[in-house]
Amino acid sequence: MNRSITPDKIDSVIHEPARLAIVSTLAVAPEMSFKELKASSSLSDGNLSAHARTLELAGYIKVNKSFKNRRPLTTMRLTRKGRAAFNHYLDTLEHIVEAGRKSEKKQ
Repeated sequence: MNRSITPDKIDSVIHEPARLAIVSTLAVAPEMSFKELKASSSLSDGNLSAHARTLELAGYIKVNKSFKNRRPLTTMRLTRKGRAAFNHYLDTLEHIVEAGRKSEKKQ
């Protein structure tokens, strides 16, 4: 079966490297604080905020702002929609890898 991969099949919201790092990290943790995500992704406050906002607007992550010990605490988690989009993204990448390996064997 020859399923071609066109640019519209790759989720551009997730595909951007910083957002891919955020989603990948949240896929293996139920919830992370802004500080933890910043440390694990090596993004600046501004970059993490901007990319998190894009993911939130897409419905891929949920951002919760609260207080802990009288200090602001921002946490993020992957939504069901975000997990489904990430799984679809991974399936698409697996298809690309398989197609590449098959074409390599034919050469």
